[in-house]
Amino acid sequence: MPMLWRAAGVLVLVLIGAASAWQFQNWRYGKQLADQARLQTETLNQLTMAAAAAQQAEQDRRLVLEQRLSASEQSHYKELSDAQKNQDRMRDRLATSDLRLSVLLDASSTGGCSVPAASGTGGVVHGPIQAELDPAHAQRIVAITDEGDKGLIALQACQAYVRALQPSRYE
Repeated sequence: MPMLWRAAGVLVLVLIGAASAWQFQNWRYGKQLADQARLQTETLNQLTMAAAAAQQAEQDRRLVLEQRLSASEQSHYKELSDAQKNQDRMRDRLATSDLRLSVLLDASSTGGCSVPAASGTGGVVHGPIQAELDPAHAQRIVAITDEGDKGLIALQACQAYVRALQPSRYE
């Protein structure tokens, strides 16, 4: 029987050793898994912070662009309204005969006809021959130049818009 006890004792010792080894491996792998999980969490936090910073930078760029476009639009509107006021003022002055439009005539192209020269207040104009335009024709000319001015202002606004949308070379 002592042999049986001895075999049982060895078996118990082997089982205790196996259980201890199992527990030791469990602790070791558990620590490694915990470290790996901590590193993964830190990496994810860093990625999240980097993404948030990139998103904030993009929002800031967008806000700056919106402000520049708004300022450009306000400038365009002011130019357009100023041009419209000037054209309206000129149209009113033409309608009241406060302003008369005249054209310069080439003396050689009049064909010998005597075209009355426009005279200033208090004397005859000395210099190139001028002819005054009919107020209706002057109104049409002003309307044409008004459309041209509006087109040029719109073109400048479009060019400013495209320049504002293009990324700067220095960013």
